[in-house]
Amino acid sequence: MRRRMVFSTLVVTVIAVMLLGLPLGALTYQLIHEEAARQLQGEAELIGAESDTMLELQDEIDTARFDQDYPRRHIRVTPAAGSEPVTAGDPALDPDAPESPNTLLGTTTTGRDTHVEVWAAADDYQNSVIRAWLGIASLSLLAIGVAVGLSMFQARRLTLPLMDLAATAERLGSGVATPWGHRYGIPEADRVAEVLDRSAERIAGLIATERHFATDASHQLRTPLTALTMRLEEIIQVADDPQLVREEGEAALTQTERLVETVESLLGRARKSQNPEVEPVELDPVFNNLQAEWAPVFQQERRRLLVVGDSGLTAMTVPADLAQILATLVENAYKHGAGTVTLRRIDTGHSVRIEVSDEGEGVPDHLSGRIFDREVSGGDGTGLGLALARHIAESEGARIELVQTHPATFALFLPAGAGGLSKMTGPV
Repeated sequence: MRRRMVFSTLVVTVIAVMLLGLPLGALTYQLIHEEAARQLQGEAELIGAESDTMLELQDEIDTARFDQDYPRRHIRVTPAAGSEPVTAGDPALDPDAPESPNTLLGTTTTGRDTHVEVWAAADDYQNSVIRAWLGIASLSLLAIGVAVGLSMFQARRLTLPLMDLAATAERLGSGVATPWGHRYGIPEADRVAEVLDRSAERIAGLIATERHFATDASHQLRTPLTALTMRLEEIIQVADDPQLVREEGEAALTQTERLVETVESLLGRARKSQNPEVEPVELDPVFNNLQAEWAPVFQQERRRLLVVGDSGLTAMTVPADLAQILATLVENAYKHGAGTVTLRRIDTGHSVRIEVSDEGEGVPDHLSGRIFDREVSGGDGTGLGLALARHIAESEGARIELVQTHPATFALFLPAGAGGLSKMTGPV
């Protein structure tokens, strides 16, 4: 591309120089010869006036004076009709002489009928024409050189952004989705660079979403898988009691269904094709299922999971998401806390507040401001649970806050149920 731009510029410049230079050369030639003719004409008039003066004073023409004043000329003065002409100057320029060079002629006739002819060598003026033509040719070559230089500079200025944009596209294709941020001062190239940067940001967002989905899925699936494993262990332990086997099997099936719901929810959020639709949800069944799910875990550790506060509450949320959020808060209290884990339900009138607290040492002060950041953990956890729980809550118009650090107390704020009433009321 660069060679094509330089070559096309060179062709255009040469054509322009020829269109201007050739007429200029012809015009210069004409002007020099016209100027030479005017000069010889002026000299002839001057010689004629001097000749008339000499004839009046001394009745003859002093040719020695003409030889001295006009050294590179051949002069012929004819005083009057029928008189013998008088010559002066260089006889080699006489057109009647053998091997006479090319000459230019200037003539005039005075008021006393004195006829004057002046010849000059054409070579002197031809040299002037050649010098003028050489000047025009030099300027033409200079113009061509400047044009080629500018075309090379402009070609480099235009091709380097294209090469840089190609490298940026190659980086995007290889998976490096960092915006390049280069601008070139060329509107078209800058526009392409902006589009590539926006594409890089979108690709980076998609990659981050996929990465978050993988980590979130692995974290969120761990809790129901743990509960399912424990139920299967219970089935093995009570294999001799058919009734208990049936109950534990049903509990394991419930955990499997919850696992499927969790996978579907995570896939929907990762693809951003599923917007959560909140609905009035009775909270008591959610808490009952949570207690039943976590009871074996807390019993093995000789700890308790208590649900206290207002009963019969309803809130605007997604049942599966609410179960995930509460399970995350309970798991966090179980792993990083100690003693009894308490879930307290509070009716504030326009919202429902659910507090999850334990009797442990609480959240370290240096982590209290970053506890909801991804990959921030006070122990050996992944640091994903609380961040994911807050993200799910905020997507539904709810929020999670750390309301107390010692002992750790997290509060989930949910919008009140339909009609702004958090208490479920029976028919009137």
